[in-house]
Amino acid sequence: MYKHTSILALAMVLLMGCSGTVPTLGVTAGKLTPCPDSPNCVNSQQAATDEEHYIEPIAFSGTSQQAQVGLLHVLKAAERASIVVVEDNYIRVEFTSQVMRFVDDVEFYFPSVESGKIMIQVRSASRVGHSDFGVNRERIEQIRAEFNALPQ
Repeated sequence: MYKHTSILALAMVLLMGCSGTVPTLGVTAGKLTPCPDSPNCVNSQQAATDEEHYIEPIAFSGTSQQAQVGLLHVLKAAERASIVVVEDNYIRVEFTSQVMRFVDDVEFYFPSVESGKIMIQVRSASRVGHSDFGVNRERIEQIRAEFNALPQ
């Protein structure tokens, strides 16, 4: 009985610890937080020469408000996504993995532009672990595809 209780207690501690602590996120001086050295993060504002972390921003023709409405539509339909912050030029979402309950932080930044051509800056990063097996990159590409498929 003691062995089963110990295993159950250990499993609960491990599962509760999978969410990790919320890192410092947001926009500082017009930039999303840079990726750490680990390969479990992508960032469109990372230098294009950093192929491991760099991902293209999401292009949109229209206003920031239109882009945000469309993106929120996509995010609300996403599985295991919780929209945490919505501001005039910023959205943060937490995606939770189904089995281990790992949390990934996904950010979208809408810098102000005057031309009507918006580049939505993106960052997606795992809170814990080292490798994500490409999950963060795939997530952003899926969001991009669904966003671009919306009627304009």
